[in-house]
Amino acid sequence: MRIRNIAIFSAAVLAGALGGSLIGPRPAEAVAREIIELQRDVTSILQGQKDLSTQTTQDHTVMKTLVEQSGDTVGKLNGTMSALQKSMQDVQANSGARLDTMSTQVQGLSDNLEEIKSRLGKLNQQLVDLQNTVQSLDAKISGGGTAPSTGVSNPGAGLSSQPPSGGTMAPASASGPAPSADTLYSNGLRDITSGKYDLARQEFQDYLKYYGDTDLASNAQFYLGEIAYSQKNYDQAVSEFDKVLNNYPKSFKLAPARLRKGMALIELGQKTSGVRELREVVKRYPGTDEERKARAKLKELGVAVSAANR
Repeated sequence: MRIRNIAIFSAAVLAGALGGSLIGPRPAEAVAREIIELQRDVTSILQGQKDLSTQTTQDHTVMKTLVEQSGDTVGKLNGTMSALQKSMQDVQANSGARLDTMSTQVQGLSDNLEEIKSRLGKLNQQLVDLQNTVQSLDAKISGGGTAPSTGVSNPGAGLSSQPPSGGTMAPASASGPAPSADTLYSNGLRDITSGKYDLARQEFQDYLKYYGDTDLASNAQFYLGEIAYSQKNYDQAVSEFDKVLNNYPKSFKLAPARLRKGMALIELGQKTSGVRELREVVKRYPGTDEERKARAKLKELGVAVSAANR
């Protein structure tokens, strides 16, 4: 359209020039020169229009190519973002499993430390009693009297014959005596922290079988629940944690047992029961690490803690 307008305009100018040359008294040579210059200008304008059209077409092609490349880049970026999101979800899932394992390991180490402190205290008391007995014997001997009957032929025997926390040794079986309470419990802690769950389960079960009336029996029962939870046997985990809650009302494992029971119920799809257990943790054990974990899980589930527990 522009080219046609320019052509019409040029023709009009040319006609005007011719008319002027015919009307006016100007010489024919001057008119011819002006006509030639005018034709040259028109040709230049037409060539410029053609060049502009060509440049516009090229720019359009370039823009189309850039748009297509941008679309491809966006598509690749979306694919990369999807892959990254999946990787992040996998990392979060693995991190959660690792945190559970680390929590179990840390708890086991803490219990082991408490057990060692308890043993050291009892050992110290036994040493004091032994020292008093020896001093009494020395005093009797120095005074020329006869040594009183102490009921212990080997004074140091009491250090190894008695299991910790008032437990009783198991009777010997056909294959020999059962391992000591210390051995069973220590081996169980070692194996659960190193991920040898089947072996740890047998050791804690043996501990409960032979030394079920000791102070650490509730710990052994709790770790049976932890083993089941770690192996994703959530039904069994709930059963084992229930035994801690029902059979050991004075155990210091009540808070973690109720917390883990709630977690196991949620894993089983029993959200209502699991939330109820987590709220009980918040209510009964304020200020504890278990209470903070219960609150965090409730928040993750989008469930508010009841107003009485806030």
